[in-house]
Amino acid sequence: MKFKHAEPHRACITCAKAIHSIFAVLDAEQLIELNLNKTCTYFKKGQTIFTENALPLGLYCINSGKIKLTTTGLDGKEQILRLVKDGDILGYRSLLANDRYHCNAVALEECSVCLVDKHFFMQLAASNQKLCMALFKKISEDLKTAEEHIVSLSQKNVRERVAEALLFLKATYGFEEDGQTINVQLSREEIADFVGTSTESTIRLLSEFNTAKIIELHGKKIKIINYDKLEKTANLMY
Repeated sequence: MKFKHAEPHRACITCAKAIHSIFAVLDAEQLIELNLNKTCTYFKKGQTIFTENALPLGLYCINSGKIKLTTTGLDGKEQILRLVKDGDILGYRSLLANDRYHCNAVALEECSVCLVDKHFFMQLAASNQKLCMALFKKISEDLKTAEEHIVSLSQKNVRERVAEALLFLKATYGFEEDGQTINVQLSREEIADFVGTSTESTIRLLSEFNTAKIIELHGKKIKIINYDKLEKTANLMY
C-alpha cells in the first residue's frame, strides 16, 4: 500500500517516556538502538495497517491515534475483536508464534505507527528480562479483556452489551475535555460490530438510552450523562 506522506521520525526515548509503552522499561542506550531499528508511517482514517493472513514483518507500536482489529465471519459480517490506542502494540501474537495475522488492523482516525524490525525485537525480548516481563503482562491483560468480552457476548442480552460497550470505550479512550464525551467516534455499524449485534438494534438501543437521559447523542459523539445508570444497565459481572 502506498501512503501520501509519513509522520516525522519520533525518537523512541521521547515516545516511550511520554506514553504507556512496554518499551518504557528500556534504558536510554537501548531506546537509541530501538530507534535505529524501526520505521514510522502515517495512516489516514480507514487505511489498513496489516491484513488477515499476512506474515508479520515486525512489531507495530502505535505512536498516536486509534485502531480497530477486525475479522470477517462466515456470513460476511465484520466483527471487531479489539480496540487499541497510542502506546499499544499490535501483531505481537503472530510475531511470537511465527504465525500469520488472524485479523485486520484498520485506522479509526489519523494514526502514526512505528514498525520495529522483527529480528531485532525478538533478540531484544529474549535478552532483556524487564521487556520480556512487560510483554507477558501485556499479553495477560489482553487475554483477560478478550475473555471478558467472550463472557459478555455469550451471557448478556443486547441491551446490556451495548451499555457495557460504551463503558469499555470510556475505559479505553477516556473522556474529552468536558469530562462526559467519550474520546472516540465510532459509527453505529462499528459499535454493532463490537457488540456482536445488528446495526438496527444498536441504533434503537442508543436512542432508548438517549431518551432515558443515560447518554446524549451528537452525531458520532456520545456523551455519558448518567454513569451510574449506565453501569446498572450494563449489569457488570466483574
